[in-house]
Amino acid sequence: MTKSMKSAAGSHRLAPLAKAYWDAYLRQSPLFATAIGMRGYDDRLPDITPEGRAEWIAELEAFHKRAIAVPEEGLRPAERTTRSELVTSIRTDLDWALSDVEEWTVDPLNGPAVTLLNVESYQAVRTAVDGRRMVTRWGAMASYLEDHVANLRRGLQGGRVAVRSGVLKVIEQIDDLAVKEVEAWPLLKPLADPHGKWKAADRTAFRDGLTSAIRDRVRPAFVRLGDVLRTEILPQARPDERPGLMHVPGGTAAYRRLIHSYTALDLSPDELHATGTREVARINRELEALGEKALGTSDRAEILKKLRTDPALYFRTRDEVEDKARQALARARRAIPRYFGRLPKAECEVVRIEPHEEKHSTIAYYRSPAADGSRPGRYYINTHAPETRPRYEAEVLAYHESIPGHHLQIAIAQELEGLPAFRKHLGVTAFTEGWGLYTERLADEMGLYTADLDRIGVLSYDAWRACRLVVDTGMHAKGWTRNQAIEFMLANTALAENNIVNEVDRYIAWPGQALAYKVGQLEIRRLRADAETRLGPRFDLRAFHDAVLENGAVSLQTLRTAIDGYIARALR
Repeated sequence: MTKSMKSAAGSHRLAPLAKAYWDAYLRQSPLFATAIGMRGYDDRLPDITPEGRAEWIAELEAFHKRAIAVPEEGLRPAERTTRSELVTSIRTDLDWALSDVEEWTVDPLNGPAVTLLNVESYQAVRTAVDGRRMVTRWGAMASYLEDHVANLRRGLQGGRVAVRSGVLKVIEQIDDLAVKEVEAWPLLKPLADPHGKWKAADRTAFRDGLTSAIRDRVRPAFVRLGDVLRTEILPQARPDERPGLMHVPGGTAAYRRLIHSYTALDLSPDELHATGTREVARINRELEALGEKALGTSDRAEILKKLRTDPALYFRTRDEVEDKARQALARARRAIPRYFGRLPKAECEVVRIEPHEEKHSTIAYYRSPAADGSRPGRYYINTHAPETRPRYEAEVLAYHESIPGHHLQIAIAQELEGLPAFRKHLGVTAFTEGWGLYTERLADEMGLYTADLDRIGVLSYDAWRACRLVVDTGMHAKGWTRNQAIEFMLANTALAENNIVNEVDRYIAWPGQALAYKVGQLEIRRLRADAETRLGPRFDLRAFHDAVLENGAVSLQTLRTAIDGYIARALR
């Protein structure tokens, strides 16, 4: 085969392979498909059975074999990037699937008691067909919960079981659900829309279908899950003194796979732990210097004590928490044209985290816009117990989750033209979360922080992500206890204790995910420093940011290549 024939063959094979992988991913992840506005999957739930998992692994292995067989020779630069990212995306999917977390995870932050109840917040119901799809999906939730129970029992038989603290939290969530009248369940919120243009028979079928699904199938299935957790899982649950994957059969190998799944890098727990330790020490020195200026003391223990005990530094009402988030988002929206050439078309809005998940949830999270433009990006803010929510963290949190953080990056990626769909909507966690963390300090360059206390919030959040490297690897690879992780974060961040407890339980339930933030941020900062050094006066911050974001959420190796290309173009 000649060189030109190889080039044509590579180009001809790559696009259909990328589309086939994307279609398979949506079939495997129908809730994700709904969340990004792909409406054809609104009647389905993921297959979490061992058979479904085995089929998905086999499918991924076949995709991987086909992807690496596509010849690079003769591919255009954009195609080379697509080939590289396709291989990376398939590999990281495989890493996650092979870790088999379904058999032991009981997750109060992202388990069924949260994820299933959240579906109504992003599944639109405009037509009678939409209504029938929703009724079908709601009805399937009972079988999904039964499969979840079967996975937990299978894990228990193999000595793979969840941690006691997480099990207790999920039992509490289910008990809270069980005492609610069916009409008060979040899954029945879609009935509040009158659906005035529907035929009367369709409205009746929709109302009766949703109500009976919850009353007769979903609610009893949740109650059964609670009973199994209470009577079978809890008595055998790992104690909080052994929260890490290292205490689960096969857990050490699974942790290495999960590290690669979230970073797309071959990093060892030891090197990540060491990086985190160095970063914590560096940020602590910054905090001590700023504490002298803002609080009149450079003693870190005294700084943290003042930040945690002064009621004036905390919100009083839920409305205050939400209003502060809206103000920060508006300020950032006005500033971004000076720092970014490419701006997203999709809007971003502030939404409160729902009552059914807020108590044990993280401080905030972001949900991407629907690709069809039917829903904006959403910055979800936790307003539970506002007296525990520090004012000095509110601005940095908003900038990470919305603009210039997740919303800017994710909405821009969705709107990029000429890329295969998987590159618009998927990506390496180290890029997406690294970008969010990078923008927390960028926001200071943009003049977005109100006062030095808000900059203390920046340092606390940076230390929080550095602590993640230490405590995630500490628990999952070095034998740390849950309390040891909590105490380390109390000593090295200004986060409120309730948030730290929820965060540590998140690291227990999602091994490896928390490592991505610092790994990505440090690489983006290295790339920027390199560009500034090599370009000198030719360095343009807007152009650098556009170069970082112009390919979607790529691997950090691909990002390095992209920035090298940007530097070469700027030098010319």
